[in-house]
Amino acid sequence: MSSTAPELSYSSTSRRFDNDHIDANEEEGKKTIPHQDLNDQEGGAQFYDDNSSQENMLAGVAKVEALQAVWGPTSKWFLFVGIGLSAYIYSLDGVTTWQYLSYATSSVLKHSVSGTISTANAIIIAVGKPLMAKLADVVGRAETFVIVTVLYVVGYIVIATANDVNQIAGGQVLYSFGYTGLQMLQQIVIADMTNLRWRGLVTGLVSAPFIINNFVSAEIAEGVLPNWRWGYAMFAILVPVSLAPIIATLFWAQWKAKKLDHIKAQPNAYKPWSKVITDAAIEMDLAGLILIAASLALILLPLGLAPSAKGQWHNASMIAMVTIGAVLFPLMLVYEWKVPRRPVVPMRWLKRGPILGACLIGFTDFVSFYLQYTYLYSYVYVTQTWSYRDLTYYSATQSLALTIFGICGGIIMYFTRRFKWMLFAGLLVRLIGCGLMLKARSATGNTAELVMCQVLQGLGGGFAAIAIQVSAQAAVAHVDVATVTAMVLLITEVGNSAGSAAATQIWASHMPAALAKHVPTTNATLLADLYGSITQIALYPQDDPIRIGAITAYQSVMYKLVLGALIVAIFPPIFCILFTKDIKLTRAQNAVDAKDLAGNPTGEDREFEDNRTPSERNLETSQRV
Repeated sequence: MSSTAPELSYSSTSRRFDNDHIDANEEEGKKTIPHQDLNDQEGGAQFYDDNSSQENMLAGVAKVEALQAVWGPTSKWFLFVGIGLSAYIYSLDGVTTWQYLSYATSSVLKHSVSGTISTANAIIIAVGKPLMAKLADVVGRAETFVIVTVLYVVGYIVIATANDVNQIAGGQVLYSFGYTGLQMLQQIVIADMTNLRWRGLVTGLVSAPFIINNFVSAEIAEGVLPNWRWGYAMFAILVPVSLAPIIATLFWAQWKAKKLDHIKAQPNAYKPWSKVITDAAIEMDLAGLILIAASLALILLPLGLAPSAKGQWHNASMIAMVTIGAVLFPLMLVYEWKVPRRPVVPMRWLKRGPILGACLIGFTDFVSFYLQYTYLYSYVYVTQTWSYRDLTYYSATQSLALTIFGICGGIIMYFTRRFKWMLFAGLLVRLIGCGLMLKARSATGNTAELVMCQVLQGLGGGFAAIAIQVSAQAAVAHVDVATVTAMVLLITEVGNSAGSAAATQIWASHMPAALAKHVPTTNATLLADLYGSITQIALYPQDDPIRIGAITAYQSVMYKLVLGALIVAIFPPIFCILFTKDIKLTRAQNAVDAKDLAGNPTGEDREFEDNRTPSERNLETSQRV
């Protein structure tokens, strides 16, 4: 998740995707494959020759392999304590600092821009995951932890000392790279250090702080706000302190492994750095990531920027951005289809219903969620008289429900060995929760209704989050699990960007007119201040005509956001019916080859035809040797 509330609510989704991505990478990273001719694969080489991959990534991989020889009981405990501290600070940051953004932008009278910043954060978090994962393989785990820490600290210092919205946005960009990097590194180190029997338990324990910190963050917010600068600055101190143990432990292990001569000779050691960087860029499809990020940014960011720009949509800069983005987007699709050896989005997989369904469900569900959630905190702050503690508790309600019911969904899948109808039921419950918000966020709504809507959406979202990844993963062979989960996660996170951008466009287009209509004043300066800052509105008593008019304006605009979210929420259950297959969950790793984790046949029936090319099947066979 980003520093915004929406990412918080779906943090469990991202973690589950990332876990599978890393699990598969660990399995494949330990195997050696002879060279394969991959030219017969549709749409470019969609599968990977790990010989070249290992050469490009050997610096990081060699260090990890060497560390296995030096870990002892004591050093492992130090490592797991470090993982625990990093997980705790990651969680505490995720459920705390996102709410400070509304106060930060309000302080410079640019509150409406918070949605645009959230959109940019979502784009960075989406494309930053594969980037940071590859960086850990190229330079090493400990070194990447240092990079992440620096990004975190510098980003938060920039925000804490910001005097205008550009500085706030710049700090958020740096922070978002650090945040998504820390999320990935946690799962990478867990995959490095645990076997399959223990990995699920350790990953579950790493996620546990989200439950605890939903309550801790409320107390922090009560003590910090409205001093948002200190809220950011304290994490610029806490993050490096919390990450120091795992960084020190990893560097110690690398030093000891080098001293004992356990680190093997590295092919990259004989290559110039320019060649190493070029190979790594090709390996991670850096050009594809840049095209995706650029096209999304140029299309989505103007939605929030145009309403406040001079001339609005007639502004030449806005027109140019959208035009270039509209040209880049189809070029990106063609590029991903034809060019890269390891595409971020393998297009041919979208021909398989369960994968397409998982992508469509994830995308539309995130669009719906972010439409209603981007300005939720601002809405509640203005319309209610809650304390900072109560505001934080409310904002964390859906995240807490997602985590708890996600675990319940996993238990249901274990005992029933099915997931399609649980997924469908979850999406329907989420739709109902979204529909009930039309009343809950109206003048006749009450606190109980506001909370119940969040619980219902968390219940449905928890079931859906754990099921859609299984749908996609079951539809590919073991060798492709990492790539398909990364693809689903990326497309799902694009829904984050699209939903945030749409919410910002609606807010920026309609809120000024709504305030002018309902607030009993003709003072343009006052109206501009009310639009630019939620804290300015809160200065007025609840029964003041200015405050009453502002509340009415907020309710009218929120109705549009919720109605849009409700319309979009209709589509995920439809996609579930049309594309998701009711796969039986067996002992097999996937439903294509019916093999277990060791690559041995389980005797179970296959749910999908194995339509890989001969070289693709030979590639996986060679990996099993």
